[in-house]
Amino acid sequence: MANTLPHDAVANLFGAVPANTLPPLPDYNICPTQDVAVITWENGKRRYRPMRWGFLPVWYKAMNDGPLIINARSETVAEKPAFRGAIRETRCLVPVTGFYEWHRAGGKKVPHFFHRADGEPLVMAGVWRDWGEDGLSSFAVLTTEANALMAPIHNRIPVVIESEDWGMWLGEEGKGAATLMHAPAEEVLTYHRVSQAVNSNRAEGPDLIEPVEAS
Repeated sequence: MANTLPHDAVANLFGAVPANTLPPLPDYNICPTQDVAVITWENGKRRYRPMRWGFLPVWYKAMNDGPLIINARSETVAEKPAFRGAIRETRCLVPVTGFYEWHRAGGKKVPHFFHRADGEPLVMAGVWRDWGEDGLSSFAVLTTEANALMAPIHNRIPVVIESEDWGMWLGEEGKGAATLMHAPAEEVLTYHRVSQAVNSNRAEGPDLIEPVEAS
């Protein structure tokens, strides 16, 4: 993921109360296990707060006690023991500038950057839970079967939540969130190829999201 969205602007956009400490921005190469600022609905108000990207099931004795869970399949999220409670009770919104996806070509992983075609913040669906004695909050991004735009690159795509549905996804407006777990319309996202520099988790900087020509 990449995020260049100013924290104060995001908090205002969602009408959310920001946490005192939020992840440094901009960040052009957000990797699993890093903190990401997400939107939650808690105690009757929206909060904007950091969470670990990498969902920790309640039975994990340590953070590395099982596979790193960065995504949850929307088709099975309500059935999997790790997510059953979270999909019903603790859903979140993950606002970012965009995300990376890789396509294998000629033995190489070729990265592409996906973002909204209209330039607005990209808001993905997530599920979260507190874990451990200290209540560490962690989340996973919901994915679904790729639409025609994504299919040439990858077979999965994040679930994107439009602004009119933010309240329903967060649980502010009763039931119906399951109807939102589908691929975005074809015109919502666009993408371009980017440098293979992003394949390193140590890479950083605005050049990572700039278009490059195919070599």
